[in-house]
Amino acid sequence: MTEATVYQRLGGEAGVRRLVQRFYALMDAMPEARGVRDMHPQDMARSEDSLFKFLSGWFGGPPLYMQERGHPRLRMRHMPFGIGQGERDAWMQCMRQALQEQVDDEPLRRGIEHAFAEMATHLVNREA
Repeated sequence: MTEATVYQRLGGEAGVRRLVQRFYALMDAMPEARGVRDMHPQDMARSEDSLFKFLSGWFGGPPLYMQERGHPRLRMRHMPFGIGQGERDAWMQCMRQALQEQVDDEPLRRGIEHAFAEMATHLVNREA
């Protein structure tokens, strides 16, 4: 018997979509996230779709992002944006709240949050 993937534990496509939709809704609504929100286009549909496709594969589901765009090269793709500790923290605040609201399984939620925190720190590309 194999252990369920994060993708499966989140509820598959529907669960990952809910997480991503809530994350972007929070980014749009939280004043603390204004700087990160301003890095995105006014219509965040494409950003939402990209994150969903990336997370699908990253969480162990269908590798949609890779199939469509190849390797994510996250650091390279985010290099045009000035990402400092403040932007990283604002992004994490939105994701942390989305996870809190969407993921009832506490160990799963903590594990995902830890992985996101490492990824967000990796994307920091400017000093304070």
